[in-house]
Amino acid sequence: MSYQRIDRISEQVRREVDLIVREQVSDPRVKGTFSITRAEVTRDLRYAKIFVSVLENENREPMMKALKNAAGFVRHELGKRMIIRYAPEILFEEDHNIEYGIHISSILKQVQPEEETNDEGDPQEP
Repeated sequence: MSYQRIDRISEQVRREVDLIVREQVSDPRVKGTFSITRAEVTRDLRYAKIFVSVLENENREPMMKALKNAAGFVRHELGKRMIIRYAPEILFEEDHNIEYGIHISSILKQVQPEEETNDEGDPQEP
């Protein structure tokens, strides 16, 4: 099996799991601002790691527990929606990439005004 096929299946799994979680999981703990950032399906299509980014700290732990409890339901629904031999076992993982990006952006915004004041106060060299 080529890696392109695995990448296409991973992307389709990500899209389908996102729709299933948003539309069909009725657990009240699954709320707020979250994003299914990526999915990694193994080469044998038996397991799929789903990376979830939750922006609100107070919702992170209850939401991850709810998603892990709903993994069997999500797998069942995924099996109905996709035409592949096996519905992969779903493993939800926290993804901190968006949170890290926001943190780096805030640091850059703090540094940028300091550089602008230094540039304005110093005479320019020819």
